[in-house]
Amino acid sequence: MTADQVARKVTDLLAPQVLVIAMPPTVGLIAQGWAGAVWGLLASVLCGGVPAAVIAAGVRSGRLDSHHIVDRARRTGPLLAAVVAVLVALVLLVVLGAPDLLVATVTAMLVALAVTVPITLRWKISFHAAVSAGTVVVLAHVLPPAPTLLAGAAVVALVCWARVRLTHHTPGQVLAGALAGTLTTWATLAAFGVT
Repeated sequence: MTADQVARKVTDLLAPQVLVIAMPPTVGLIAQGWAGAVWGLLASVLCGGVPAAVIAAGVRSGRLDSHHIVDRARRTGPLLAAVVAVLVALVLLVVLGAPDLLVATVTAMLVALAVTVPITLRWKISFHAAVSAGTVVVLAHVLPPAPTLLAGAAVVALVCWARVRLTHHTPGQVLAGALAGTLTTWATLAAFGVT
């Protein structure tokens, strides 16, 4: 397998949609068993499934270049759909009495979007890097922190390498994404007092 093929596989397997769909039920299951997984599934369908469906429809119609939305100018509509979907998920989780960890996790997604969406309108910050870094921070709250952060840092570095290798981002854009994902997620979980 060539370096470009590896980069494409990493980009697809660790795409923001994949992580946002997989992470909430996984975190819910680890933290609170099957009941937590069900709450996580609700968050997953809204926060990840709805934006993924919007992007898939855009790709099928030809409005979007791929599910990675390489053309920054085409990101606005799908990102607005993601913001609305995350807001709806957050309201539902709060109203229905979801566990604090999942409410905090979805809030962190919203905060990360509030930071990265305005940036991407002017500069192509990496959502792959932001979402992978944020996912590591959340997982470090439900798994042993030191090994999770160490392994997670390696995965985030791999994602960043893949995005640069495919020339979809510059090193600065992936670094900015990773920092935005890490800091917004950490700050949000800290504000919720999630330990």
